[in-house]
Amino acid sequence: MKIALGADHRGHTAKEKVAVLLSEQGHEILDMGTNSARSCDYPDVGYPVARAVIGGAADRGILICGSGIGMSIVANKVPGARAALCHDELTAQLSRRHNNANILCLASDVLGEELIRRIVSGWLTTEFEGGGRHERRVRKIAWIEQGKDPAAYDEPNGLSDDGKSGDACD
Repeated sequence: MKIALGADHRGHTAKEKVAVLLSEQGHEILDMGTNSARSCDYPDVGYPVARAVIGGAADRGILICGSGIGMSIVANKVPGARAALCHDELTAQLSRRHNNANILCLASDVLGEELIRRIVSGWLTTEFEGGGRHERRVRKIAWIEQGKDPAAYDEPNGLSDDGKSGDACD
């Protein structure tokens, strides 16, 4: 799998360790920076990672900053990005299984190295449970990105209240 990987200055050290883990697991890494502990702005890294995932240059993305919050906010501004800030293995697995998260956000100031390894490994190996309620909910997220009210989504036929097709996932 090709993984776009990025961090700000506070996540730089953790990013380097995650890169080693990804290499050990046989993944291809698209390193989007930063490559030093010198102060930088997290949007300058988070945005290109999200664009790489949405544009198909990477299968998934991993973003790291001090709290993980800034990176998750930035990534989720890119239509099609489903970035999840995860603090343990369970939330990482659920973000994939139920939400089809395509970007994992991590908090370098909160998580230890071993926990980060377990979170990343679990997130990468968990598949989306497509179909049913989880698929419907992800489709509603896509509707919101188009400025549509998710309550107007008619699951059986994928039509909005005005009868027009609004199925953004096909």
